[in-house]
Order: sequence, then C-alpha cells, then structure tokens
Amino acid sequence: MNAVVTRTKARAGTHAVLLLFSAVALLPFVSILLISLYPHDQAISGLALPHSLDFGNYADAWTTGNFAALSKSSGIVTACVVPLTSLVSVLNGYVFGTMNFRFKTPLFYLFLIGLVMPFEATIIPLYYDLREFGLANTYPGLILPETALYLSFGTLWMRAHFLTAQRPVIEAAQMEGAGPWTILWRILLPGARPAITTMMALFTVWSWNEFLLALVLAQAPDVQTAPAGLASFVGEHTTDTSGLAAAAVIVTIPVLVVYVLLQRSFIQGIASGGVKG
Repeated sequence: MNAVVTRTKARAGTHAVLLLFSAVALLPFVSILLISLYPHDQAISGLALPHSLDFGNYADAWTTGNFAALSKSSGIVTACVVPLTSLVSVLNGYVFGTMNFRFKTPLFYLFLIGLVMPFEATIIPLYYDLREFGLANTYPGLILPETALYLSFGTLWMRAHFLTAQRPVIEAAQMEGAGPWTILWRILLPGARPAITTMMALFTVWSWNEFLLALVLAQAPDVQTAPAGLASFVGEHTTDTSGLAAAAVIVTIPVLVVYVLLQRSFIQGIASGGVKG
C-alpha cells in the first residue's frame, strides 16, 4: 500500500513539474496571441483579455506584410531543403554507421565540424561566392547553403540510428547476395521511419525559421522568406503592436501545424534516438 502511495505521489509530482514547465514555455506564445487580438484603440495590458477581439489584425498584417508571397517562398525553400537534406543524411548515416572503409573516422569528424563551427563567420564569404556563380538572390542560392548547414546534424542523427542495426541481419542479407542498396531500402529503412520522421520535422522547423541566411542570401522580394519578411515588417510598423503580434503568429502557425501532425512520430523518434558512438 505504501509503495502504491509513493508511486502515486511521485507521478503527481512529475506531472506538476511538467505542467509548470509547459506553462512557462507557452506563456510567451499566449501573450503574443492575446496582443494580436487587441483593437488598435485599446491599450495593451499584459495577459489581460481585450474588451473585444479584433481578428482584422491578421488580415491587415497578411496584406500589408505581403505574407502570401513570403510564405510561398518559405514553402518552396523548405519543401526542397527537407527531402534533399534527409536523403543525403540517410545515405551518410548508413555509410558511417554500417560500413568500414579507409579514413572513415576522420571523414566523420570532418562532418561534425559543421555542428561546432558558427556559420555566421562564413556567411559573408558565402554571399560573395554565390554572387560569383550567379546564385545570389535565387532559390538554389538559399536551398544549397541550408542543406549544407543541417547536414552535419542529419549525418550524426542517422549514424546513431544505424549503429543500432542488428549486424547478424545485415550479414545474413549479404550472404544471401543482397547489395548495399537492397540492405538499406528493404531491411534498414522500414525500422528507421521514426528516426527519419523526427529528423525531417526538425529540418522543417529549422528551415522555415531560418533568418540570417535568408536575410543575407535572399534579399530580392520575390525570393525573400517569411522570417526575413517579418523583420522588415517590424521595421516598418514599430508602432502597430497588435499588427506585429499578428504577423509573428502568422509566421509561427506552419511550424505548430507540422509539430501537431508529427508529434507522435517525433516523440517516438526522440525516445529511441539515443546517440551512440
């Protein structure tokens, strides 16, 4: 009986801590959401509900900030970056996690440099290199650097998963004449679905929210993305607090939708994605 009571108290304490941290994490978003609904003629007062809800702030921000075009650009970049980076990450992780070859360890550490090197230090030379090749202010000029930026993490993530693959199964398939492609696509990938889904969800969030690369490499209005456009909107409407909050919510909504749709696979992938050496 005492053990049951102890477990119940421990579970209740755990839930209380989780609720507390959830409230702390959600508080800024709730605050922005409430501010976005304030009429222009009412003073904003923290987390208090406005006297009347003004959803017109979203329509005004959408039209004034040209978020239709900005969201289209962000969607195009994200739709290209996520599958491309995921494909290369899966191939890299498969090679580094299951195969033995010369210079394997140095090459893997070379990939890991991307995790510790601040890309802000290379963005100016990168801009001039892209301009030299005619890729500045183009979709490829933004898609390729983002792919390279996330590839280090993707390689580490998928290598960690493939290191958990059962070697006897792989060796048995090799003895039956299965080649590397067959082993990857037919044997390993079905069990890697949660890890890949989690990785793709992270890439989606990172690519959609990418600000600095988009600000420097995609300055043309027809390729500018939503985060960079939001920065311009903030600079032009500093006194329109409700409009700024509405614009911030508009940019955030796609990320929330992706997480809600993929939350089960995301949690499963995180729970089973322990990094192994």
